[in-house]
Amino acid sequence: MEIIDPHMHMVSRSADDYARARRAGIECCIEPAFWSGTDKQHAGSFFDYFEQIIDFETARAERAGGMDHYVTIGLEPKEANYREMAEEVLDRLPEYLDRENVVGLGEIGFDQGTDDEEWAFRTQLRMAEERELPVIIHTPHTDKLAGTERIVDIIEDEGVAQERIVIDHNTAETIETSLTTDCWVGFTLYPGKIEDEAAIDLLEEYGTDKMLFNSAADWDPSDPLAVPKARDKMLDRGWEREDVKKVVFDNPYEFFDQSPNFTYER
Repeated sequence: MEIIDPHMHMVSRSADDYARARRAGIECCIEPAFWSGTDKQHAGSFFDYFEQIIDFETARAERAGGMDHYVTIGLEPKEANYREMAEEVLDRLPEYLDRENVVGLGEIGFDQGTDDEEWAFRTQLRMAEERELPVIIHTPHTDKLAGTERIVDIIEDEGVAQERIVIDHNTAETIETSLTTDCWVGFTLYPGKIEDEAAIDLLEEYGTDKMLFNSAADWDPSDPLAVPKARDKMLDRGWEREDVKKVVFDNPYEFFDQSPNFTYER
């Protein structure tokens, strides 16, 4: 069963991980811009990083794994707190959003819930709305429910198209809040976020409409094969193949197919 993983931070992985992921069924991945392990000190560091994931990682994915690779570009919330640097990054962000294999904006949202984070969040929501681009939203690690409620309030206040937004990193604590919107609902299969068995339990309770599974293949202990492993566990638990395919392929395909630059052929 082919898979689209809509949240793979492959810049932090080896070439072998691309090959392993492809053998496990991942034919396409989307790499969102994210925190690189340490706070960047210069706006130029963002631009170098954007170039790396747009060009080098896309070529490496094809070379190492025969995998289609797309990216989303954004200023993630943690570094929005360096306001002067953040303003310089956002001033140039539109030129990166127009690049050939950039299929959305993200990940954005909240980390500590500061005023600067809200400014960056609202500014980027408007950028995506102007360009009709999909958006990946990061719910905070701490005070997750309150942060998710605030994210929903801001989305509604800005009046942006909710069908082009995925609220990610959901847990049992936040899913009902996310489901009050018309946004898509993402589960990041990663230690400390949500384990695959718990995420499958939530799908059994709430259904599969607009639900996405993704990995968080990043710097810390994590697994670029998290989605295919969840696929196998769903099948082992008796799920119909078509229902599993909806979560691991059809839904992410439909979400990113809203982007004019998403040219992957199913």
